[in-house]
Amino acid sequence: MLQTKSEVLDTITTFIRDVIGEDWVEEIEITQDTSFNGELELESIEFVALAEKLQAHFGEDINFVEWLSGKDLEEIIALTVGDVAEFIAKCRS
Repeated sequence: MLQTKSEVLDTITTFIRDVIGEDWVEEIEITQDTSFNGELELESIEFVALAEKLQAHFGEDINFVEWLSGKDLEEIIALTVGDVAEFIAKCRS
């Protein structure tokens, strides 16, 4: 079942909250411009857990390892929730 961009964003947000598992993350608004490194302070192990949840939910064609391997360190540090949503949308189209 294809989801709208808004639904994909909602799914990513839910999984982010699950992976972080801290009370403070429930209190912040997560948008497409939210930075994984800046605002969310996501650790690499948390990002791996998030990637696994997203791949399990959206399907095997969501290959985060391959996608991230094509980025340099600055691009990875600057990743936003919207970047991940866009990547998922491209994989599913």
